[in-house]
Amino acid sequence: MTDVNDTDAANTDAELARHAAKMAKKKAARDRMMSGKEGEKGLIIVHTGAGKGKSSSGFGMILRCIAHEMPCAVVQFIKGAWDTGERRMIEGHFPHLCQFHAMGEGFTWETQDKARDIAAARKGWEKAKDLIRNPDIRFVLLDEINIALRYDYLDIDEVLAFLRDEKPPLTHVCLTGRNAKDALIEAADLVTEMTLIKHPFRSGIKGQPGVEF
Repeated sequence: MTDVNDTDAANTDAELARHAAKMAKKKAARDRMMSGKEGEKGLIIVHTGAGKGKSSSGFGMILRCIAHEMPCAVVQFIKGAWDTGERRMIEGHFPHLCQFHAMGEGFTWETQDKARDIAAARKGWEKAKDLIRNPDIRFVLLDEINIALRYDYLDIDEVLAFLRDEKPPLTHVCLTGRNAKDALIEAADLVTEMTLIKHPFRSGIKGQPGVEF
């Protein structure tokens, strides 16, 4: 008579063996795929969509650069004098690795001055170009530039031409903000769309430190 415990052990052993074989097969396929990927390239990265996380993800990559001691920079096209956690941390602890330039003057509905918004966007773009041209800076985050592009405060063709013709080959540039232009999405190497499912703002909860800023 077969002991129930022996049967259970045999089933467990068989299941573990199947899992190990499955994982070995997956690893072999992954190794084959990775064996053909040797090159490096400075990427054009776009974070867009109505959901939260576009800037947060961009700053996550900035932190990775800092951890690798890779010189990097941030240009903010909307947030100006805002006291944000990321700005405090970078300016207070890592100014030798990351330049931080808050060039915006607030959302367009706050300034209510189109000419002023355009001037601020142009100023931010000129700073961004200087930073991107510097081959010592390996990663540049253009935070909320997609908003300036959406309202045509910056010319999309000019931005794309610059990224194509003047960006150093190994420099990464990340452009965040909802409603990214189709031409930018087409030109980018990596595009992520954040999808809004739920947000506490719709329930009357304001933005909170550590979550929103």
